Amino acid sequence: MTTTLRPARTPVRAAAPPRPARYALVVTGLLLALAAAAVASLALGSVRVPPGQVLDALTGRAGPSPYRTIVLDVRLPRVLLGVVVGAGLAVVGAVLQALVRNRLADPFLLGISSGASAGAVLVLVIGVGGGVTTTLALPAGAFAGALLALVLVYGLARRGGTMTGSRLVLAGVAVSYILSALATLLLVVAGRPEQFQEAMYWSLGGLGSARWDTLALPAAVLAVGVGVLLALARPLDLLLTGEEGATVLGLDTARFRAAVFVLASLVTAVMVAASGAVGFIGLMAPHAARLAVGAPHRRLLPVAALGGALALVLADLGARTVAAPQDIPVGVLTALTGGPLFLWLMRRHPEGAPR
Repeated sequence: MTTTLRPARTPVRAAAPPRPARYALVVTGLLLALAAAAVASLALGSVRVPPGQVLDALTGRAGPSPYRTIVLDVRLPRVLLGVVVGAGLAVVGAVLQALVRNRLADPFLLGISSGASAGAVLVLVIGVGGGVTTTLALPAGAFAGALLALVLVYGLARRGGTMTGSRLVLAGVAVSYILSALATLLLVVAGRPEQFQEAMYWSLGGLGSARWDTLALPAAVLAVGVGVLLALARPLDLLLTGEEGATVLGLDTARFRAAVFVLASLVTAVMVAASGAVGFIGLMAPHAARLAVGAPHRRLLPVAALGGALALVLADLGARTVAAPQDIPVGVLTALTGGPLFLWLMRRHPEGAPR
């Protein structure tokens, strides 16, 4: 039986696309804000780097110095990883919300991030060789965990061939707790208490492990994933009209959803393997982007990517400076800001479906 989603109480009207000048203004504003946040993140931290030294390091005018090492070898890879992971999670969140027609959906709430994190922890516990093997094994394990979580959530949320927003979110939360508990149990049984710190990294999220050699894979997956999803913007827009409307217009919704779910799981897995499970970026950024530029995905996805990148860079800056020199897990700050937004969205849209 083909799974269908319960239609919204009223027809979904796609938001009118913003005027080109307004869209350009939004994109330009986000780019400038992201550049300013990146410069601030390079300058601030447990050691403050003067702005002039930051610019000298970036332009290559500075010779060997502690400031140059801090900027180029420590903070710049961290900022770039924040940009990549934030953009990836935001784009995936926007796509998941279209696939299930639920504004409360995101990789974290649907259990995909927890599944990816559990898969990465499994790889750590089993133990693999260093270098390239680890770089490839972590995303592979995370991808397997993300797919497992997706299958479980989808199966639990389906009842009688229909799926409601509230049941989807509840299934995602339940699966997320189960997979997190299994990952912890695996660590205990493995008898490697020293790996609890690594497990906490995956569960809370952080960018502290960013290095130049860890950036290539997430950046490549983000570029390919966003490119493919932009090419699928029209089918994603069709899903907003409802299951029946999209089918009448020629879209094979079952196959399309399955393919995009796999792609979303792959992108999420690679991002989690690089940063751990960072929650709520995939919820906050798409919602803000939708308010700014409307629902059409050709405009929504780039703005959501920029908004997610900006949000995570700012969150990481706060994580490094709020309790400096202690580094707070960035997932803690995103949860503190995303949790209230999630409650507000639940109050405004109890079933999660757009009105």
